Amino acid sequence: MDSTELRIAAVVPCHNEEASVAKVVADLQAAVPGIVVYVYDNLSTDSTAERAREAGAIVRHEHTKGKGNVVRRAFADIEADVYLMVDGDDTYEASAAPMMIKTLLEGPYDHVLGVRKQDEGASAYRTGHETGNKVLNGVVGKVFGENVEDMLSGFRVFSRRFVKSFPAVSREFEIETELTVHSLHLRVPQTAVPVGFRDRPAGSESKLRTYHDGFKILALIIGLARHERPVAFYGLFGTLAWLVSIILTIPIIVEFYNTHTVPRFPTLFLGFTLLLLGSLAWTAGVILDGIRRSRHEAARLVYLRYTAVGADDPRITGDGAATRAGGAGR
Repeated sequence: MDSTELRIAAVVPCHNEEASVAKVVADLQAAVPGIVVYVYDNLSTDSTAERAREAGAIVRHEHTKGKGNVVRRAFADIEADVYLMVDGDDTYEASAAPMMIKTLLEGPYDHVLGVRKQDEGASAYRTGHETGNKVLNGVVGKVFGENVEDMLSGFRVFSRRFVKSFPAVSREFEIETELTVHSLHLRVPQTAVPVGFRDRPAGSESKLRTYHDGFKILALIIGLARHERPVAFYGLFGTLAWLVSIILTIPIIVEFYNTHTVPRFPTLFLGFTLLLLGSLAWTAGVILDGIRRSRHEAARLVYLRYTAVGADDPRITGDGAATRAGGAGR
């Protein structure tokens, strides 16, 4: 497979990564000949931009703090056929990039996830991060009904049609979760491959705040569940309201049947209020599910506007004439 005619772009979000960014750029260029590496400097206070530029990367600046803001800007600005996203901390093995790109093209897939596999005895995962990642993977799997292997991985490869149909509304580290959920709700063809994961180089420090960012990601998952599974989300609250209503009102109804009096009218009023609220919750869920379906159909139509890049693409098969025609068509 010859993919040299394809435009392959690497997006490398960075914040104070002067100790590692040059090696990341060099490794990507060595692993994937012809790749264009874009380093997005996100409010760094060190020499990240200078080191990246010296290594041969195109350096751009995003002045709104947050990885999500960087990815949104990069996906909007960069035009390519294949997009590779990797962190600038040199914890991922760049040597896996050719295999991931080949997998994307041969599928053809729209999303290839790099599942982190650290060496035995290594400590690349910070305390609690691996456990937290597994918990979040399980939550997303339950909510969306599909298995998720490594939702928080920062090493991914995308097709053009995935990138250009991705809304990217997250601001910070929730972006990986949003990418995963986008691929699930749009049902794009995707797969996962194992990639090496190692310790940060000396002088490099993680920007992820375990509890703060973990709760933000969990809040995002809850919000996405509300938007993507409204019947289940609102139906849960509606059913709980009905159950409490039944528990409160049945004794009063029985007492009324026996004595023809209602001695606990406030409790009866609360029970019927909960019954009404439960019915409203179910109604809201059903209505929002119809809106969700319309949103998904619109998103799918946007997705289908872009052609797949795969094994039948003339630029990959080496047909020069077809390559030029395909390029002119774009």
